[in-house]
Amino acid sequence: MKVLLATGKPFAMQAVEGIQNIIEAAGHTFVKLESYAGKSQLLEAVKDANAIIIRSDVIDREVMEAAPNLKVVVRAGAGYDNVDLDVATSRDICVMNTPGQNAIAVAELVLGMLIYMQRNQFDGSVGREISARRLGLYAFGNVAKMVAKIARGFSMTVNAYSPTLSHDDLRKEGEYGVVTVYSNKELFEKSDFVSLHMPLLPETRNCVNYDLLSLMPRDGVLINTARKELVVEEDLLRIMEERPCFQFITDVMPVRHEEFLSRFPKRYFSTPKKTGAQTNEANINAGLAAASQIVAFFQNGDEQFRVNNKS
Repeated sequence: MKVLLATGKPFAMQAVEGIQNIIEAAGHTFVKLESYAGKSQLLEAVKDANAIIIRSDVIDREVMEAAPNLKVVVRAGAGYDNVDLDVATSRDICVMNTPGQNAIAVAELVLGMLIYMQRNQFDGSVGREISARRLGLYAFGNVAKMVAKIARGFSMTVNAYSPTLSHDDLRKEGEYGVVTVYSNKELFEKSDFVSLHMPLLPETRNCVNYDLLSLMPRDGVLINTARKELVVEEDLLRIMEERPCFQFITDVMPVRHEEFLSRFPKRYFSTPKKTGAQTNEANINAGLAAASQIVAFFQNGDEQFRVNNKS
């Protein structure tokens, strides 16, 4: 089988070498397309591919139609909204992700950005500590669990609400030391900081709006390392205008980035590009997991991390 590594944003060299070793040791052919200039290069590369490993690369109908032999796509990371799942299902293509492999990297970024902003971007002025304050986790997957572990080390109170986990399931997560809350409204009411960790789905798009944000303290902080489409940007701008101490921190640059930056330069921070998973360790973990999943798929039909329906 031919396995294509197609990454516009390249993996660390050690990760690429590890992926290649896993693929070739299983008897498959490994091909690499990194930092490609345009979609035409990707369309050419997929023509005879049986499997593809990607990061944030878009795999849409055009790409899948250009790959008649394609059987499996693995997104090295948690989010997979860059793959058209309906088209994949209609073409009998299995789509998988690698949940948890980037969790530590993203979790560390959450706390790092929070400290940076609470200390006024290290400009020498008097800032605030995060110790003993309340952190709310909106959704409680792998990244949120790691955030909870780290935050407990700062003696923070960690509240957690998940629309997909039952309250009993949340209460069972005792090792993370979280306080279960029973609605998104309660989460925003009881948290000084709210960190978003849900995937982008029809039901989560624009889920963070004025009504929720207005429940937070006047000096609250919204942190987004998930997807920009979760937040109603107009509502967030309104809250920040009304509340001179409210902060917004994000690893997914909003559409109205320039407006946030010009109006609230000391209360807004966005990474230049999504960087949560940009550590050598996360690169290696996610890349090796993706390669191993492809090998298992071809060896015995393993679809443990499948995210689309079967045709």
